[in-house]
Amino acid sequence: MAGWVPQIWRCEWEHWTASTFRAYVASTLPDCDLYCGLSGSGLQAGRLAQRRGAKYVCDRGSAHIRFQDTILREEFDRWSIPYGGIDPRVVHQEELEYAQADAILVPSKFAQRTFIEQGVSPSKLRLAPYGVDLTRFASSGKPRAHGFDCLFVGALSIEKGAGYLFDAFEKIDHSSKSLTIAGKVASHIRPMLRRAMRRNSAIHVTGHVPQEDLKNLISRAHVLVLPSVQDGFGLVQAQAMACACPVVASSNTGAEDLFEHGKEGLIVPPRDADALAAAMQSLADDAELRATMARAALQRVRNLGGWDNYGQVVLRAFRDLVGQKSSHRPERSLVSTV
Repeated sequence: MAGWVPQIWRCEWEHWTASTFRAYVASTLPDCDLYCGLSGSGLQAGRLAQRRGAKYVCDRGSAHIRFQDTILREEFDRWSIPYGGIDPRVVHQEELEYAQADAILVPSKFAQRTFIEQGVSPSKLRLAPYGVDLTRFASSGKPRAHGFDCLFVGALSIEKGAGYLFDAFEKIDHSSKSLTIAGKVASHIRPMLRRAMRRNSAIHVTGHVPQEDLKNLISRAHVLVLPSVQDGFGLVQAQAMACACPVVASSNTGAEDLFEHGKEGLIVPPRDADALAAAMQSLADDAELRATMARAALQRVRNLGGWDNYGQVVLRAFRDLVGQKSSHRPERSLVSTV
C-alpha cells in the first residue's frame, strides 16, 4: 500500500502519529527520578519530567539528525536518485530534544562525533555501544574451502552504502567470489541492484532471513561487509564477530567501538569503493589472515560482555545523572523509558 501513497501524505501521517504518540507518553508518565525517551518521541514527557524534578535523557540510536539529513541528501544526489530529505519538522523536533535533554545517549564514537560537530557539548553525551546475544549468535559452520563469499546483512539502501558495495565487489579479483545480500532491498536501490546483477551473476539476494537462521548464513561467509555512509551502530558487526566471521566496515558504523583495525577486522573510510575493495581483496588473498581475524573477533566480542555490559553502562550513566539532582528532593526508584 505504501508504494502508491503520495509522499506528502505519508509525511503528514507520520507527523500526526509521532505528535500523537509524544502527547500520549506525556499524559501517562509516572513520577520518576529519570525519564529516558527515544529521539523523536520524548520532548513533551521530558519537559514534564524535568518540571517534576527528574532528569531527561534523549536516547538517539544514530548520528545527529542534521548530519544524517545532510549526508543522505549528498548521497542520493551523488547517485542521481530523487530524494526529498528528512522532514524539516522531524529535524526541528529532534534538535529541540537534544537541547532540552540533560544528557544524550549515543551508541558509538562515530555518532558522538557528529553531535560534537553540530555544536553539542561533549559533556552532555553518554556513550553506550550496543551488545550482542551470545546465546543466539555463535559459529555453526565454516566457509567453503576455495571460494571467497562476501555477505551483507540488513536493509540494503543508499544509507547502507549499496553503490560502494557493488563497485567494490566488482573490483575483487577471485575466481570463485560471491556476494549474498540478506535483507530487504529498498525500492530506490533496485535499479542499481539489477544492473550489478547483470554484470555479475555471483550476486544473490535472499530477502529477509529469520534471526534463528542468520548465524548459519554468517558462519559460512568469509567476510561480512558493512559499507554504510551513516549507521549509528551496525549490530550485525557484533553478530558476525560472535560467529567468527571477519568484518570489513566503514568508519561510520560504530566499528571502532567493536574492534581494532587490522586485528579483528578492517575499517575503511566511508564512501570509498577503492578502499573497500582493497580491504576485501586482502582477505580474499590471505586465508591465514582471515582465520587469524576470525579467532581474534570471536575472543574480542566475548570480552565485550554482550547486552549485559550495555545495560551496566547505561545504568551507571543514569545513576550518575540522578546523583546530580537537588539534595532536598526525596529519592524515587522508578526509571521510565520509551
